[in-house]
Amino acid sequence: MKKLDTRLMHPRDQITMVIDKIYKSGLTTTSGGNVSIIDDNGDIWVTPSAVDKGSLRPADIMVIRKDGSIEGRHKPSSEYPFHRAIYACRPDIKAIIHAHPPALVSFSIVRQIPNTNVIPQAKKVCGDIGYAPYELPGSAKLGTVIAGQFEKGFQAVIMENHGTVVGGTDLQDAFQRFETLEFCGRTILYGNMIGKPNYLSDSQIEAFEEQIPHLLPEMKGVEYPSDERAIREEIVRIVRRACSQGLMISSYGTISVRWRNNDFLITPTNESRWDMQLEDIVQIRDGKREKGKLPSRSTWLHQEIYRRFPHIHSIILTQTPYLMTYSVTASKFDVRTIPESWIFLQDVPNVPFGSHFAGSEVILDLLSENTPAVIIENDSILVTGDKLLGTFDRLEVAEFSAKSLIMSHSLGSLNPINDDQVEDLRRVFLKK
Repeated sequence: MKKLDTRLMHPRDQITMVIDKIYKSGLTTTSGGNVSIIDDNGDIWVTPSAVDKGSLRPADIMVIRKDGSIEGRHKPSSEYPFHRAIYACRPDIKAIIHAHPPALVSFSIVRQIPNTNVIPQAKKVCGDIGYAPYELPGSAKLGTVIAGQFEKGFQAVIMENHGTVVGGTDLQDAFQRFETLEFCGRTILYGNMIGKPNYLSDSQIEAFEEQIPHLLPEMKGVEYPSDERAIREEIVRIVRRACSQGLMISSYGTISVRWRNNDFLITPTNESRWDMQLEDIVQIRDGKREKGKLPSRSTWLHQEIYRRFPHIHSIILTQTPYLMTYSVTASKFDVRTIPESWIFLQDVPNVPFGSHFAGSEVILDLLSENTPAVIIENDSILVTGDKLLGTFDRLEVAEFSAKSLIMSHSLGSLNPINDDQVEDLRRVFLKK
């Protein structure tokens, strides 16, 4: 099946597809937010005013022609003027998303800007964030102050007491920036609930970008037997499930599954996780990569884990809202909350940022049957297991446990399962 190129879709279809993702992800309300695309003719396609975002259809999308004439069955968004102002001052921007996602609204009402140095890809995808003072929604002044921020080179702007607006080279690029920025904001907010977030220096982020190992050589020929194809299907299914459940975002997340011996399949780099297709998955066989494809930048680590740990058959490396709280604050994630959490996880140590770089032995020295997961500070959580569904279940249990711990902070101190109770669990559930 040929991969769908969303850029070739009609603007109406692109907009309805993205607004559906935004709404179903809980990042906008029925009436809130607007999305637009400017096409090669200079016509602007934009969401309508006062139409349910949860049931928007392509026929609902409005178009404002280059000459100013309006076509469509509704009124264009009342915020359309600032979209037009941004396009006028930034010809490189071809798509815009404005919405009121909860975390970024939190920043806007305390008049702060999220520091994207909290995780590397937030800085890479979003860059530094602009700030637009409050003006009346829909007014020419609002368009002027927002466009002024984009003129300075920002790709994303916090709107004072309002929300956020982001631009992109296309709508997929804008959505990735929007989703990543909200995740960044949420990570900082949750981190403040249990401690103080730590931030990476620019040099640490540069080191992350530079540490990418040399690409594996390409294999000359590739085969796709039925068992290999079944793994592809499973990986894509779990990636989409992770995205829909908020356990992975479009700009970050890697899944791999052992195939035969130490050969494995892994997700690619620089592909939207929301839109992952079977043909995107990369086969790694005999230390070589499938021709013409770029596997995840963490391929080296996956390769070493499979080589050293025969009991591990699947790996998930991702960022989830509540586990990342422990990642960015370097706080200890105590899994002794309920029996299920301890049975599934036992211990989840923190490792320093950089432990996932090629050549580091830190994670490899910690992983075992009793330590199936680690939290990488200011980066991600790595979870290992046998069957992929079981590994995904372990990730879910970890995230639920982290969520419960963070929510409990408003009630009092954690009272963990005690050592005797842990030994009972070990004896009954982990006996060999």
